[in-house]
Amino acid sequence: MRYVFVYGTLRAGEINDIGLAAARHGISAPRLVGHAAVAGRLYDLGDYPGLVRDDAAGLVRGDVYEIDEALVPVLDKIEGVESGVDSTFKSREMTVAVMGRELPCFFYPVDEVSVGGRTRIQAGDWISYRLARDSVATLKYGR
Repeated sequence: MRYVFVYGTLRAGEINDIGLAAARHGISAPRLVGHAAVAGRLYDLGDYPGLVRDDAAGLVRGDVYEIDEALVPVLDKIEGVESGVDSTFKSREMTVAVMGRELPCFFYPVDEVSVGGRTRIQAGDWISYRLARDSVATLKYGR
């Protein structure tokens, strides 16, 4: 078993919901350990966000799950992470505080180059940002 910190489309209810991804591949359901926040900057990359780790920045909200090791390659594929290939998302490790426990988590950040000219999500929460952004687009464009 491993721990993963998810902050964007892998969160429950989002387009790449981690629980649904596991179910589609016959992998045991991830167990939500708790909500967490890490230091960094979150950016709107269109259909998904990108997290740049930055200890001097605000907090980015997400969730920590305990997952079966078999789910890691599924998540890598969703995030476009492939061994030996440079991609927008990277698989990295960090320690995350969850409910008073320090857990070693992997996560999928982006580098500074990937966020050039993109809108920063100041509140650090993809879901609330996406819902507000999409509701404005619906009101403005009727979609």
